[in-house]
Amino acid sequence: MIQTDVLVIGAGPAGSVAAAKINKAGYSVQVVEREKFPRFVIGESLLPRCMEVLEDIDMIEELSKCGFQEKFGAKFLREDEISDFNFTSQFTKGWSWTWQVPRADFDMALIQQVIDRGVPVHFEHTVTGIQFMDGEESISDVVDKEGNTFQIKARFIVDASGYGRVIPRLFNMDKPSVLEPRKAVFSHLQDIRRASFDEPNRIIVVSYVPGVWVWIIPFSNGNTSVGFVGNREFFDQYGAYQTEQFDNLIANNPMLHARFDQVEKIFEPRKLEAWSSKTDQFFGDGFVLTGNVTEFLDPIFSSGVMFATVSSHLASQLVIQKLEGKEVNWADDYSKELQRGVDVFKSYVMAWYDGTLEKIFYAKNQDPLIKRQICSVLAGYVWDLNNPFVAEHEVILKKLARLIDAKLKLNL
Repeated sequence: MIQTDVLVIGAGPAGSVAAAKINKAGYSVQVVEREKFPRFVIGESLLPRCMEVLEDIDMIEELSKCGFQEKFGAKFLREDEISDFNFTSQFTKGWSWTWQVPRADFDMALIQQVIDRGVPVHFEHTVTGIQFMDGEESISDVVDKEGNTFQIKARFIVDASGYGRVIPRLFNMDKPSVLEPRKAVFSHLQDIRRASFDEPNRIIVVSYVPGVWVWIIPFSNGNTSVGFVGNREFFDQYGAYQTEQFDNLIANNPMLHARFDQVEKIFEPRKLEAWSSKTDQFFGDGFVLTGNVTEFLDPIFSSGVMFATVSSHLASQLVIQKLEGKEVNWADDYSKELQRGVDVFKSYVMAWYDGTLEKIFYAKNQDPLIKRQICSVLAGYVWDLNNPFVAEHEVILKKLARLIDAKLKLNL
């Protein structure tokens, strides 16, 4: 049996942040990861708020050596209309840039730094059972790819398993999301015509038809991630298989056709469906959930890695306090704090799909202050209550949309 202070389940960004932060504080950590790294995953456009976390765990310098594509903003396109947000023009003080990354490379770079700091990482191992004992200690059953088993005894567990959702599944904690189930069809393409179309230093979001959008995420290696997101029924009219659907969707949009028609695919188009999930319990005696284990919303605003890193960073600080023998108010200091940010982005996701945000993004004569405030949300600064577009997120977008409608009527 292996004994450790903290067992981290998952070696993605959330797991890497937790392991690095807790190790930095001088505590022993074991990481168990089901997959073999490097491995493919979407969520390739980071947000500036991530950089504060990476800076705190001393990873910025090493990651900078990887040569990832710098990202300075987000551009939204609807036919000939453009709404461009530059992170240097935001309301909240913070980082003004981040990266766009092939996640296989980015995640491997993160966990390699954890390994280099002496943390044991067990790839291709699965946690199959957890027994919580008196106090907060636990014994976890672990099996490797050959079927060999062993146990890890830990003082605390950080579940950063992402889509694996280890603890929620083992203890029946999953809840249905309130968001409509959607589907994504995506691939990586050789972006040989990039220079003729756009700058590579931002994510491009294309409004395809109402309720359907496209991500364009250029990488520094010359490839670009392209994905279509909409309800499941939308894709059926474009063919029976992902490749057929992807090619037909490219062909049916003049800009996408001009840029990506007949370019080489790095891999055949793949699909991801019904990704939104949640749990109402973010912690318990002896464990805490971080990243996508708590709730994954939607890829529209690239919030996945941001929530993974920020939630894991916050949880790790509280785990350290717990290991030091201090009292921790998990409900207030973790669950409520994390949920505040999730709720802000959830409002923006819902406003995107019901058309409210498109109305705001493409409005004429935009107020510069309002644009800066919204830009801060898009940069991931969703805990800044000095920003009315954070503090009043449930109502302010609808109010602004109604004001835009009223101005349009007056001009008529």
